[in-house]
Amino acid sequence: MREGALTDLVHEFAPEGSVEEQWDLAALQKVLESDWQLHVPIVQTVENAKEFGDEDIVDLVVKAGQEVYDEKIAKVGEETWRPFERSVMLQVIDNHWREHLAALDHLRQGIHLRGYAQKNPKQEYKREAIQLFSMMLQRVRDDVSKLLLTVKVQGREEVEAAEREAEQAHVQNVQYHHSDYDEALAEPASGQRASSAAAEHAGSTAGGTVRNPYAKVGRNEPCPCGSGKKFKHCHGKLA
Repeated sequence: MREGALTDLVHEFAPEGSVEEQWDLAALQKVLESDWQLHVPIVQTVENAKEFGDEDIVDLVVKAGQEVYDEKIAKVGEETWRPFERSVMLQVIDNHWREHLAALDHLRQGIHLRGYAQKNPKQEYKREAIQLFSMMLQRVRDDVSKLLLTVKVQGREEVEAAEREAEQAHVQNVQYHHSDYDEALAEPASGQRASSAAAEHAGSTAGGTVRNPYAKVGRNEPCPCGSGKKFKHCHGKLA
């Protein structure tokens, strides 16, 4: 699948059986780097070579893709890579199969119009359905190959190192916030002092009748404690 996908990609920029003047190697190299994460010095290699055909470019790109693929397997191991590879394949097939069924339903709704062109709608439906199926298989091949080449994998040592860095960053953040909390306790704000005073007053009246200590303040006037709220929404609730 990977070899077929890369071969078709190369032939888009260097058609099969063409000459060097018809090639667009700079664009091919750019697409490989941006979409496939393959860094292949195609332009420099062709310039330095005396003779280089389109099949040589295919071999160069396919070899680079195989090397990247083998490196990923070596980093995580066969027992980890194969289930992941299978999962990617099934997910891509599932997505494209649903799209294919929707395309067939759309084709079936309008296939009767082929009769106006003196064509057999049934035969046209079969022909176009086969074309849609072939296109689906090609998209599955390209997407699976691209995902497996561009996915970023980490070995066990790299994962453990990342976890240690995350733990150290978490400890530093906890210590930083703890320092701020101590400073906040050492220097309480004026609003906290007012709230403490109100709590002490509420505690002193526990067990008896709670009386309003601000009897002369109107319900809609600002509360004397300085909270900025109306008296009826602040200490007036104690009345």
